[in-house]
Amino acid sequence: MGERPVITRQDDEVLVVSVGDVELFTYVHRPSTPAFEGPKPYLHPVRTLAGDVVTAFRPHDHRWHKGVQMTATDVSGENFWGGVTYVRDQGYVALPNVGTMRHEEFTIAEDDLRIDELLSWFTEAGQHWVDERRSFTVRDVEDDAWTLEFATTLTNLRKEPLVFGSPTTNGRELAGYTGFFWRGPRSFTDGTVIAADGGSGQEMMGKAARWLAFVGQHDEVDRASTLLFLDHPDNKNTHWFVRSTPFAAVNPSFAFFDTVEVASGESLTLRYRLVVASGEWDRERLESYVEAHPW
Repeated sequence: MGERPVITRQDDEVLVVSVGDVELFTYVHRPSTPAFEGPKPYLHPVRTLAGDVVTAFRPHDHRWHKGVQMTATDVSGENFWGGVTYVRDQGYVALPNVGTMRHEEFTIAEDDLRIDELLSWFTEAGQHWVDERRSFTVRDVEDDAWTLEFATTLTNLRKEPLVFGSPTTNGRELAGYTGFFWRGPRSFTDGTVIAADGGSGQEMMGKAARWLAFVGQHDEVDRASTLLFLDHPDNKNTHWFVRSTPFAAVNPSFAFFDTVEVASGESLTLRYRLVVASGEWDRERLESYVEAHPW
């Protein structure tokens, strides 16, 4: 078991969690993000215990990709992802529909380093549609890995249902990204994808699996890192959005092929774990880790 994680910086814009002399992540909760990129909190940089950065920030191909984020591509026609919107029979279009997720407050439990956050989702027109309560906990700090446990509850404040969708629910084949999203460093391009039950590679796009891992190589240092994503058993209808080329990205999408409707006043809860590991983990190591760390 490794050292205990602690908050080493907290101010009006960022919160930093460290283990020893390694900053595991910086959580930017009040970002200076251009409106077109869908301002929202994000984690970047995220590091292994070896100090290697495993996230990308504002890459030139998708400037709204920022480390690890909770996102939503289509919420009853509003875009809380950032950038252009996929419109059926038209393709990607720049629309005046890019919303924001605004940090309201933190509640922090120091004992297990659980960070609870209240956020408000506003449309570009200024309508308050969603209250979000999210939490993330740093757990299972071991010699070569640590885990971020992430949970979110989205409550519909509208009088009408909220309908969550994706580019695929709007007609684009195998582009069902929405929700908890990771963008990897440029050097992770062409990395290795390993999934539960023998799954592997970009063939996992749109597939269901209990877990999925991405192994990437770092520039400058002779090291690799592994990111293991675990879907909670209570999450419904998760399908993986995963790419290793032309860039590294993983997203356990909750609305890949089918829309999800949340009635007025009702809530949707999602939970995930992200294990950030040093080194190149093979299938055997991944399977043994998952078995040793059940939900």
